[in-house]
Amino acid sequence: MTNPYFLMASLYLFVALLAALDASFTSFNLLAWFQGIRWLRVHFITLGMMTEVLFGVLPLLAAARAGKPRPPLRWDIWLTLNVGLVVLLAGIPSINGTLILTGGMLIFAAAALLGGQLWRMRSGGSGGYNSSVKFYVTGLAYLLLGITVGTGLWLGWSGPLRIRVPLEVHIHANNWGFLSLVFAGLLMDLMPKLTGRSLATERTIGAIFWGMALGALGLVLGPWLGGALWVTVPGLLLHISATVTLVILAARALAQGQQLRTAGGWHLLMAYVWILLPVFIAPLILLGVPGFPGAGIEATAPQALIYGWVLQFGFALIPYFAARYLMEAEQPRLGGNWLSLTTVNVGSALVWASIFMVPWQGLLHGTAYLFYVAAMLPVAVQLGRMVQSKFVAADRDMLVPAGD
Repeated sequence: MTNPYFLMASLYLFVALLAALDASFTSFNLLAWFQGIRWLRVHFITLGMMTEVLFGVLPLLAAARAGKPRPPLRWDIWLTLNVGLVVLLAGIPSINGTLILTGGMLIFAAAALLGGQLWRMRSGGSGGYNSSVKFYVTGLAYLLLGITVGTGLWLGWSGPLRIRVPLEVHIHANNWGFLSLVFAGLLMDLMPKLTGRSLATERTIGAIFWGMALGALGLVLGPWLGGALWVTVPGLLLHISATVTLVILAARALAQGQQLRTAGGWHLLMAYVWILLPVFIAPLILLGVPGFPGAGIEATAPQALIYGWVLQFGFALIPYFAARYLMEAEQPRLGGNWLSLTTVNVGSALVWASIFMVPWQGLLHGTAYLFYVAAMLPVAVQLGRMVQSKFVAADRDMLVPAGD
Protein backbone atom coordinates (compact mmCIF):
# COMPACT_ATOMS: atom_id res chain seq x y z
CA MET A 1 0.00 0.00 0.00
CA THR A 2 1.18 3.52 -0.78
CA ASN A 3 2.24 5.24 2.45
CA PRO A 4 0.31 8.55 2.61
CA TYR A 5 2.72 10.00 5.19
CA PHE A 6 5.31 10.52 2.44
CA LEU A 7 2.80 12.41 0.29
CA MET A 8 2.12 14.78 3.18
CA ALA A 9 5.84 15.08 3.98
CA SER A 10 6.59 16.11 0.40
CA LEU A 11 3.76 18.64 0.57
CA TYR A 12 5.14 20.21 3.75
CA LEU A 13 8.69 20.20 2.36
CA PHE A 14 7.57 22.20 -0.67
CA VAL A 15 5.60 24.56 1.59
CA ALA A 16 8.66 24.95 3.84
CA LEU A 17 10.68 25.83 0.74
CA LEU A 18 8.21 28.57 -0.19
CA ALA A 19 8.15 29.80 3.43
CA ALA A 20 11.96 30.08 3.41
CA LEU A 21 11.75 32.07 0.17
CA ASP A 22 9.18 34.31 1.85
CA ALA A 23 11.54 34.76 4.82
CA SER A 24 14.31 35.85 2.46
CA PHE A 25 12.11 38.37 0.64
CA THR A 26 10.76 39.66 3.95
CA SER A 27 14.30 40.19 5.29
CA PHE A 28 15.17 42.10 2.11
CA ASN A 29 12.00 44.21 2.63
CA LEU A 30 10.59 42.96 -0.66
CA LEU A 31 7.50 41.50 1.03
CA ALA A 32 5.51 42.63 4.05
CA TRP A 33 5.88 40.69 7.30
CA PHE A 34 2.68 39.18 8.69
CA GLN A 35 1.79 37.90 12.12
CA GLY A 36 2.74 34.37 13.09
CA ILE A 37 4.80 33.56 9.98
CA ARG A 38 7.98 32.83 11.98
CA TRP A 39 6.18 30.08 13.88
CA LEU A 40 4.59 28.76 10.71
CA ARG A 41 8.00 28.35 9.07
CA VAL A 42 9.24 26.33 12.01
CA HIS A 43 6.13 24.15 12.24
CA PHE A 44 6.12 23.36 8.52
CA ILE A 45 9.45 21.58 9.18
CA THR A 46 8.93 20.13 12.67
CA LEU A 47 5.25 19.26 13.01
CA GLY A 48 4.78 19.17 9.24
CA MET A 49 7.54 17.49 7.26
CA MET A 50 9.49 15.74 10.02
CA THR A 51 6.55 14.56 12.11
CA GLU A 52 4.80 13.13 9.04
CA VAL A 53 7.83 11.01 8.21
CA LEU A 54 8.41 9.92 11.81
CA PHE A 55 4.79 8.87 12.30
CA GLY A 56 5.01 6.91 9.05
CA VAL A 57 8.27 5.05 9.67
CA LEU A 58 8.62 4.54 13.44
CA PRO A 59 6.09 1.66 13.56
CA LEU A 60 7.82 0.03 10.59
CA LEU A 61 11.27 0.35 12.17
CA ALA A 62 10.06 -0.87 15.55
CA ALA A 63 8.33 -3.89 14.01
CA ALA A 64 11.41 -4.79 11.94
CA ARG A 65 13.68 -4.46 15.00
CA ALA A 66 11.33 -6.69 17.02
CA GLY A 67 11.11 -9.29 14.26
CA LYS A 68 7.39 -8.70 13.81
CA PRO A 69 5.40 -8.41 10.54
CA ARG A 70 5.05 -4.95 9.03
CA PRO A 71 2.09 -3.32 10.81
CA PRO A 72 -0.86 -2.05 8.75
CA LEU A 73 -1.35 1.67 8.36
CA ARG A 74 -3.24 3.17 11.30
CA TRP A 75 -5.67 5.49 9.52
CA ASP A 76 -6.97 6.79 12.84
CA ILE A 77 -3.48 8.13 13.66
CA TRP A 78 -2.94 9.53 10.15
CA LEU A 79 -6.29 11.34 10.06
CA THR A 80 -5.99 12.68 13.61
CA LEU A 81 -2.48 14.00 12.96
CA ASN A 82 -3.26 15.62 9.62
CA VAL A 83 -6.56 17.19 10.60
CA GLY A 84 -4.82 18.53 13.71
CA LEU A 85 -1.96 19.98 11.65
CA VAL A 86 -4.28 21.75 9.22
CA VAL A 87 -6.37 23.22 12.02
CA LEU A 88 -3.32 24.30 14.04
CA LEU A 89 -1.56 25.87 11.07
CA ALA A 90 -4.75 27.77 10.29
CA GLY A 91 -5.00 29.01 13.87
CA ILE A 92 -1.43 30.25 14.40
CA PRO A 93 -1.33 33.24 12.01
CA SER A 94 -4.81 34.38 13.04
CA ILE A 95 -4.10 33.64 16.75
CA ASN A 96 -7.47 31.92 16.92
CA GLY A 97 -7.65 30.20 20.30
CA THR A 98 -10.34 27.73 19.28
CA LEU A 99 -8.39 26.53 16.24
CA ILE A 100 -5.12 26.34 18.16
CA LEU A 101 -6.72 24.35 20.99
CA THR A 102 -8.49 21.98 18.60
CA GLY A 103 -5.39 21.43 16.47
CA GLY A 104 -3.18 20.93 19.51
CA MET A 105 -5.58 18.40 21.05
CA LEU A 106 -5.79 16.39 17.84
CA ILE A 107 -2.00 16.26 17.41
CA PHE A 108 -1.71 15.32 21.10
CA ALA A 109 -4.15 12.44 20.54
CA ALA A 110 -2.24 11.24 17.45
CA ALA A 111 1.07 11.26 19.33
CA ALA A 112 -0.47 9.37 22.26
CA LEU A 113 -1.92 6.74 19.90
CA LEU A 114 1.45 6.32 18.18
CA GLY A 115 3.20 6.00 21.54
CA GLY A 116 0.80 3.24 22.54
CA GLN A 117 1.36 1.42 19.24
CA LEU A 118 5.14 1.58 19.64
CA TRP A 119 5.05 0.52 23.29
CA ARG A 120 3.37 -2.73 22.30
CA MET A 121 6.44 -3.46 20.12
CA ARG A 122 8.95 -3.04 22.96
CA SER A 123 9.69 -6.78 23.12
CA GLY A 124 11.93 -8.30 20.47
CA GLY A 125 11.13 -11.39 18.44
CA SER A 126 13.39 -13.57 20.62
CA GLY A 127 11.97 -12.19 23.86
CA GLY A 128 14.64 -9.49 24.14
CA TYR A 129 14.07 -5.79 24.65
CA ASN A 130 13.66 -3.50 21.64
CA SER A 131 16.04 -0.76 22.83
CA SER A 132 15.14 1.86 20.21
CA VAL A 133 11.48 1.86 21.29
CA LYS A 134 12.38 3.48 24.61
CA PHE A 135 13.93 6.38 22.67
CA TYR A 136 10.82 6.72 20.51
CA VAL A 137 8.26 6.46 23.30
CA THR A 138 10.15 8.77 25.66
CA GLY A 139 10.61 11.24 22.81
CA LEU A 140 6.87 11.16 22.15
CA ALA A 141 6.23 11.78 25.86
CA TYR A 142 8.28 14.97 25.56
CA LEU A 143 6.29 15.86 22.43
CA LEU A 144 3.07 15.57 24.45
CA LEU A 145 4.56 17.97 26.99
CA GLY A 146 5.73 20.31 24.22
CA ILE A 147 2.27 20.30 22.63
CA THR A 148 0.62 21.11 25.95
CA VAL A 149 2.97 24.00 26.72
CA GLY A 150 2.95 25.25 23.11
CA THR A 151 -0.84 25.27 22.96
CA GLY A 152 -0.93 27.03 26.31
CA LEU A 153 1.35 29.77 24.96
CA TRP A 154 -1.59 31.09 22.95
CA LEU A 155 -4.29 30.38 25.52
CA GLY A 156 -2.86 31.68 28.78
CA TRP A 157 -2.10 28.33 30.44
CA SER A 158 1.41 29.32 31.56
CA GLY A 159 0.17 31.14 34.65
CA PRO A 160 -1.94 28.30 36.10
CA LEU A 161 0.85 25.81 35.26
CA ARG A 162 3.41 28.13 36.93
CA ILE A 163 5.68 28.10 33.87
CA ARG A 164 8.06 31.04 34.18
CA VAL A 165 9.54 30.95 30.63
CA PRO A 166 6.99 28.97 28.57
CA LEU A 167 8.55 29.54 25.14
CA GLU A 168 11.86 27.99 26.24
CA VAL A 169 10.04 25.07 27.86
CA HIS A 170 8.17 24.43 24.60
CA ILE A 171 11.33 24.61 22.47
CA HIS A 172 13.39 22.47 24.84
CA ALA A 173 10.70 19.79 25.17
CA ASN A 174 10.28 19.50 21.40
CA ASN A 175 13.95 19.71 20.41
CA TRP A 176 16.10 18.40 23.28
CA GLY A 177 13.34 16.01 24.31
CA PHE A 178 11.27 14.75 21.38
CA LEU A 179 13.55 15.14 18.36
CA SER A 180 16.87 14.42 20.11
CA LEU A 181 15.63 11.12 21.50
CA VAL A 182 13.85 10.04 18.33
CA PHE A 183 16.84 10.94 16.12
CA ALA A 184 19.12 8.93 18.42
CA GLY A 185 16.77 5.96 18.13
CA LEU A 186 16.76 6.31 14.34
CA LEU A 187 20.56 6.23 14.21
CA MET A 188 20.59 3.09 16.33
CA ASP A 189 18.00 1.38 14.15
CA LEU A 190 19.53 2.41 10.83
CA MET A 191 23.25 2.07 11.44
CA PRO A 192 23.28 -1.73 10.92
CA LYS A 193 21.53 -1.20 7.56
CA LEU A 194 23.85 1.62 6.54
CA THR A 195 27.17 0.31 7.80
CA GLY A 196 26.72 -3.38 8.59
CA ARG A 197 27.45 -2.90 12.29
CA SER A 198 25.59 -1.82 15.40
CA LEU A 199 26.07 1.72 16.60
CA ALA A 200 27.10 0.67 20.12
CA THR A 201 26.71 -1.95 22.83
CA GLU A 202 23.47 -2.14 24.80
CA ARG A 203 25.25 -0.69 27.84
CA THR A 204 26.41 2.36 25.89
CA ILE A 205 22.99 2.76 24.31
CA GLY A 206 21.46 2.71 27.79
CA ALA A 207 23.87 5.42 28.95
CA ILE A 208 23.01 7.60 25.95
CA PHE A 209 19.30 7.12 26.60
CA TRP A 210 19.44 8.12 30.24
CA GLY A 211 21.78 11.02 29.50
CA MET A 212 19.39 12.41 26.88
CA ALA A 213 16.17 11.67 28.77
CA LEU A 214 17.33 13.12 32.10
CA GLY A 215 19.25 15.91 30.39
CA ALA A 216 16.12 16.98 28.53
CA LEU A 217 14.21 16.90 31.81
CA GLY A 218 16.69 19.33 33.34
CA LEU A 219 16.54 21.58 30.28
CA VAL A 220 12.74 21.64 30.50
CA LEU A 221 12.51 22.17 34.27
CA GLY A 222 15.12 24.95 34.22
CA PRO A 223 13.05 27.53 32.30
CA TRP A 224 9.87 26.14 33.88
CA LEU A 225 11.26 27.25 37.25
CA GLY A 226 12.55 30.56 35.89
CA GLY A 227 16.11 29.60 34.97
CA ALA A 228 16.97 27.46 38.00
CA LEU A 229 20.65 26.61 37.53
CA TRP A 230 20.52 23.63 39.89
CA VAL A 231 18.50 21.71 37.27
CA THR A 232 19.58 23.50 34.08
CA VAL A 233 23.33 22.91 34.46
CA PRO A 234 23.14 19.16 35.24
CA GLY A 235 20.63 18.77 32.42
CA LEU A 236 22.94 20.61 30.04
CA LEU A 237 25.94 18.50 31.00
CA LEU A 238 24.02 15.23 30.69
CA HIS A 239 22.56 16.12 27.31
CA ILE A 240 25.87 17.37 25.90
CA SER A 241 27.70 14.24 27.08
CA ALA A 242 25.10 11.90 25.60
CA THR A 243 24.89 13.80 22.30
CA VAL A 244 28.66 14.04 21.84
CA THR A 245 28.97 10.31 22.55
CA LEU A 246 26.24 9.60 20.00
CA VAL A 247 27.93 11.76 17.33
CA ILE A 248 31.36 10.17 17.91
CA LEU A 249 29.90 6.68 17.62
CA ALA A 250 27.90 7.63 14.52
CA ALA A 251 30.97 9.21 12.87
CA ARG A 252 33.02 6.08 13.54
CA ALA A 253 30.34 3.77 12.16
CA LEU A 254 29.68 5.93 9.10
CA ALA A 255 33.40 6.13 8.32
CA GLN A 256 33.85 2.37 8.60
CA GLY A 257 30.76 1.83 6.43
CA GLN A 258 32.08 4.18 3.70
CA GLN A 259 29.10 6.48 4.23
CA LEU A 260 31.29 9.57 4.64
CA ARG A 261 32.06 9.36 0.94
CA THR A 262 28.51 10.58 0.39
CA ALA A 263 26.86 13.91 1.18
CA GLY A 264 24.13 12.06 3.10
CA GLY A 265 26.59 10.73 5.67
CA TRP A 266 27.97 14.22 6.23
CA HIS A 267 24.43 15.61 6.51
CA LEU A 268 23.84 13.33 9.51
CA LEU A 269 27.01 14.50 11.26
CA MET A 270 26.96 18.20 10.32
CA ALA A 271 23.37 18.47 11.50
CA TYR A 272 24.56 18.02 15.08
CA VAL A 273 26.80 21.09 14.88
CA TRP A 274 23.69 23.25 15.05
CA ILE A 275 22.21 21.61 18.14
CA LEU A 276 25.53 21.41 19.98
CA LEU A 277 26.46 25.03 19.26
CA PRO A 278 23.68 26.60 21.35
CA VAL A 279 24.24 24.23 24.27
CA PHE A 280 27.98 24.96 24.25
CA ILE A 281 27.25 28.69 24.24
CA ALA A 282 24.53 28.42 26.91
CA PRO A 283 27.04 28.52 29.83
CA LEU A 284 28.50 31.76 28.47
CA ILE A 285 25.01 33.28 28.43
CA LEU A 286 24.24 32.02 31.93
CA LEU A 287 27.51 33.53 33.20
CA GLY A 288 26.84 36.85 31.44
CA VAL A 289 30.06 36.80 29.40
CA PRO A 290 30.32 40.03 27.31
CA GLY A 291 29.80 39.60 23.57
CA PHE A 292 27.23 36.83 23.86
CA PRO A 293 23.81 38.52 23.71
CA GLY A 294 21.42 36.12 25.43
CA ALA A 295 18.26 37.75 24.09
CA GLY A 296 19.55 37.77 20.51
CA ILE A 297 20.66 34.15 20.66
CA GLU A 298 17.37 33.01 22.19
CA ALA A 299 15.40 34.87 19.50
CA THR A 300 17.46 33.83 16.45
CA ALA A 301 19.31 30.57 17.19
CA PRO A 302 16.12 28.41 17.01
CA GLN A 303 15.90 29.22 13.28
CA ALA A 304 19.38 27.81 12.66
CA LEU A 305 18.54 24.91 14.96
CA ILE A 306 15.48 23.94 12.94
CA TYR A 307 16.99 24.47 9.48
CA GLY A 308 20.54 23.38 10.31
CA TRP A 309 19.73 20.38 12.53
CA VAL A 310 16.16 19.13 11.98
CA LEU A 311 15.91 19.92 8.26
CA GLN A 312 19.45 18.75 7.51
CA PHE A 313 18.91 15.47 9.36
CA GLY A 314 15.78 15.08 7.25
CA PHE A 315 17.75 15.72 4.05
CA ALA A 316 19.65 12.49 4.69
CA LEU A 317 16.89 10.27 6.05
CA ILE A 318 13.63 11.30 4.38
CA PRO A 319 14.71 10.29 0.84
CA TYR A 320 16.25 7.15 2.36
CA PHE A 321 12.97 6.19 4.03
CA ALA A 322 10.99 7.05 0.90
CA ALA A 323 13.22 4.81 -1.21
CA ARG A 324 13.04 2.01 1.36
CA TYR A 325 9.35 2.04 2.26
CA LEU A 326 7.72 3.77 -0.70
CA MET A 327 9.81 2.52 -3.62
CA GLU A 328 10.70 -0.81 -1.92
CA ALA A 329 14.41 -0.36 -2.75
CA GLU A 330 16.59 -3.11 -1.29
CA GLN A 331 19.64 -0.90 -0.72
CA PRO A 332 18.47 2.72 -0.46
CA ARG A 333 21.01 5.51 -0.15
CA LEU A 334 21.02 8.49 2.15
CA GLY A 335 19.52 11.60 0.62
CA GLY A 336 20.99 14.98 -0.14
CA ASN A 337 23.91 16.00 -2.32
CA TRP A 338 26.97 18.21 -2.04
CA LEU A 339 24.94 21.29 -2.98
CA SER A 340 22.39 20.72 -0.20
CA LEU A 341 25.21 19.95 2.27
CA THR A 342 27.07 23.17 1.49
CA THR A 343 24.10 25.52 1.27
CA VAL A 344 22.23 24.38 4.39
CA ASN A 345 25.34 24.83 6.53
CA VAL A 346 26.29 28.18 4.99
CA GLY A 347 22.72 29.34 5.64
CA SER A 348 22.91 28.32 9.30
CA ALA A 349 26.30 30.03 9.69
CA LEU A 350 24.81 33.25 8.30
CA VAL A 351 21.88 33.08 10.74
CA TRP A 352 24.34 32.80 13.62
CA ALA A 353 26.47 35.62 12.19
CA SER A 354 23.39 37.86 12.17
CA ILE A 355 23.17 37.56 15.97
CA PHE A 356 26.51 39.32 16.38
CA MET A 357 26.31 41.65 13.36
CA VAL A 358 23.09 43.48 14.12
CA PRO A 359 23.50 46.29 11.51
CA TRP A 360 23.73 43.61 8.80
CA GLN A 361 20.98 41.41 10.23
CA GLY A 362 18.43 41.90 7.44
CA LEU A 363 20.95 41.22 4.69
CA LEU A 364 22.38 38.18 6.48
CA HIS A 365 18.91 36.74 7.16
CA GLY A 366 17.76 37.27 3.59
CA THR A 367 20.89 35.62 2.20
CA ALA A 368 20.68 32.75 4.72
CA TYR A 369 17.15 31.85 3.66
CA LEU A 370 18.13 31.92 0.00
CA PHE A 371 20.78 29.33 0.88
CA TYR A 372 18.11 27.30 2.67
CA VAL A 373 15.93 27.42 -0.45
CA ALA A 374 18.85 26.20 -2.55
CA ALA A 375 19.42 23.39 -0.04
CA MET A 376 15.80 22.24 -0.06
CA LEU A 377 15.33 22.25 -3.83
CA PRO A 378 17.26 19.06 -4.74
CA VAL A 379 15.81 17.11 -1.82
CA ALA A 380 12.27 18.31 -2.52
CA VAL A 381 12.61 17.33 -6.18
CA GLN A 382 14.07 13.93 -5.26
CA LEU A 383 11.28 13.19 -2.80
CA GLY A 384 8.60 14.60 -5.11
CA ARG A 385 9.71 12.36 -7.95
CA MET A 386 9.56 9.24 -5.77
CA VAL A 387 6.09 10.10 -4.49
CA GLN A 388 4.87 10.88 -8.02
CA SER A 389 6.34 7.65 -9.37
CA LYS A 390 4.69 5.59 -6.64
CA PHE A 391 1.27 7.14 -7.11
CA VAL A 392 1.46 6.86 -10.91
CA ALA A 393 2.33 3.17 -10.51
CA ALA A 394 -0.57 2.72 -8.09
CA ASP A 395 -2.97 4.37 -10.55
CA ARG A 396 -1.68 2.15 -13.36
CA ASP A 397 -2.15 -0.97 -11.29
CA MET A 398 -5.73 0.01 -10.53
CA LEU A 399 -6.46 0.34 -14.26
CA VAL A 400 -5.09 -3.11 -15.14
CA PRO A 401 -7.99 -5.60 -15.29
CA ALA A 402 -7.80 -8.47 -12.83
CA GLY A 403 -6.17 -11.50 -14.39
CA ASP A 404 -4.06 -9.51 -16.91
